[in-house]
Amino acid sequence: MEDLKTSETWRVFRIQSELVEGFETLHNLGPAVSIFGSSKLGPGNKYYDEAVALAKSLADDGFAIITGGGPGIMEGANKGAKKGKAPSVGLNIAIPTEQIPNRYQDISLSFRYFFIRKLMFIKYAIAYIIFPGGFGTMDELFEALTLVQTKRIESFPIILYGSKYWKGLIDWMKNTLVPNGTIRKEDFALFSVVDTPEEVCFLINEHYRVFGGVRPEPNRTKRKKKGETT
Repeated sequence: MEDLKTSETWRVFRIQSELVEGFETLHNLGPAVSIFGSSKLGPGNKYYDEAVALAKSLADDGFAIITGGGPGIMEGANKGAKKGKAPSVGLNIAIPTEQIPNRYQDISLSFRYFFIRKLMFIKYAIAYIIFPGGFGTMDELFEALTLVQTKRIESFPIILYGSKYWKGLIDWMKNTLVPNGTIRKEDFALFSVVDTPEEVCFLINEHYRVFGGVRPEPNRTKRKKKGETT
């Protein structure tokens, strides 16, 4: 029992360490967009290719790109950001299946705890773009919707990319959740559904123009390695 108590106590310090490293590393990132999607949709898939194009366009507009750091859509978004004019950020996670960080990250962080990683996604993003994905992607989508719906955070663009992919889910919400009173029709205004990078860029730039203030110059500062001095 004592060993378990000691282990739980030290876990608090590991959590604190991840929070501090995340805050210190991303504090000066500037306006950023978080992009989510399946790790299984790789090069040659239309959504991967469109994630590359979209991330480059947003990076050229001055938005840093944040992903989960893995393969698939995450790699595509980091790759596009790397080609653009703003930082490419990967928030990697230590999981039993061992995620291998993609090679397109200017700033790379590794997390043990999902909840801290998700905090970094939401804290430093002025918009969420949700590409087709599985349980992890759905988790990020519904957490963001819940936070906005309950007014725990200010409303910001939550954009579902690929109307054909998301149609079944949206129809289910309209035909099951609304009639049962578990969500309201007005809640569909919390997100947008698009099919092109141009639509995404318009929504995000318009939102930032109205609510974001003056955008700082793009900064491609790479994360310093441990022990490196300025």
